[in-house]
Amino acid sequence: MVDLEFFKQNGYVNLGQPFSPVEVSRFVELYDRDRSETGYFWRPIAFDGHQSVNCEPLISSPEFDGLIRHPTLIDPIETIFEGPSCLAEACLRHMAPHDGDPVEVWHRDRRHMTDRPYRCGYLHMMLYLSDVSEETHCFSISPEPCDGPILEIEEQVKERGGIPLHGPVGTVILFNLSAVHAATVRKTTHERKSVQVYYGHRDGPVLSQHTTIPTGLWRDHPDPEVRGFYSLLNTRSRKFAEAFG
Repeated sequence: MVDLEFFKQNGYVNLGQPFSPVEVSRFVELYDRDRSETGYFWRPIAFDGHQSVNCEPLISSPEFDGLIRHPTLIDPIETIFEGPSCLAEACLRHMAPHDGDPVEVWHRDRRHMTDRPYRCGYLHMMLYLSDVSEETHCFSISPEPCDGPILEIEEQVKERGGIPLHGPVGTVILFNLSAVHAATVRKTTHERKSVQVYYGHRDGPVLSQHTTIPTGLWRDHPDPEVRGFYSLLNTRSRKFAEAFG
């Protein structure tokens, strides 16, 4: 069970290592194969291209559907949402070794949705596919109670601090993407691998135009629950469906 009280007081929760070692090994293998065989889906972002992402994993490696809809993730997500979830965005992310100065840009991805449980319109799932420690890049968050005042970013970090979240390969963190957070870029010889999936409410707004949902999932899949999970279509998905049928 997800620790709802901790999530309520902090805006995030660490699920530990919820997947089996066999599953984690399969996810790492799938991630590595995606980078090596479909590198044309990957693009540099932020910090002079220090990070790269592939936000089309359902196209480049359709097997990621099994991770995105894994019951180990869906159960705590829908407990927090108090209702059915859907895919909002899915990205594979790689952070290369870095020999420059540390970088930490605190930000919120979206405003809080005060009409939703825990003021949470979207949940961000962070899965570490490499060991993360003080010697590597990591994800950091500034704890924020769901019933407290919403502070400006600088004030939030000053008042409530920032927590670097470490863990072995297979660690999963869920957080409200409206919470203040950062990618902590450290001087390191290690790479960091992660899968980062955004989940929304099925009756909520589209989050982004980054991820295309194949018609085989939202339109043609025989299971109505799968069609429902992939039903929040962005314009990108609609355009591709119109173009290719």
